[in-house]
Amino acid sequence: MESNRFNLSVVGEKPDAPAPPPTDVPEGATLEEKVVAAIRGCFDPELPVNVYDLGLIYDLKIDKSAVHIKMTLTSPACPVAGALPRDVERRVAAVPGVTSAKVELVWEPPWDRGRLSEEAQLQLGLF
Repeated sequence: MESNRFNLSVVGEKPDAPAPPPTDVPEGATLEEKVVAAIRGCFDPELPVNVYDLGLIYDLKIDKSAVHIKMTLTSPACPVAGALPRDVERRVAAVPGVTSAKVELVWEPPWDRGRLSEEAQLQLGLF
């Protein structure tokens, strides 16, 4: 299935203001831990859970300091389909040590509740 790519430097578009780097990262954290902390700062507006614990992040690759993320949404009809991936990308790009961040929106496999972390299940009252 074809994917959509979101890039902070879209021609003719003003980039969003840079996100502040995450502050809840332990000293000595790896770049991957810092990136995950940044992603956890991004919340689905319809649920009180961050996109990482919702299981919306399907793949996270870091090549030196360039970050590539494959993420999905809970539904293709999600009203924040354009904004949520862009917010993840913006937050990751603000992590010290990251030189580039790209988010690829994918639909395979479809998201389901089985991707929720235990923390997300607790927050949503599913335990």
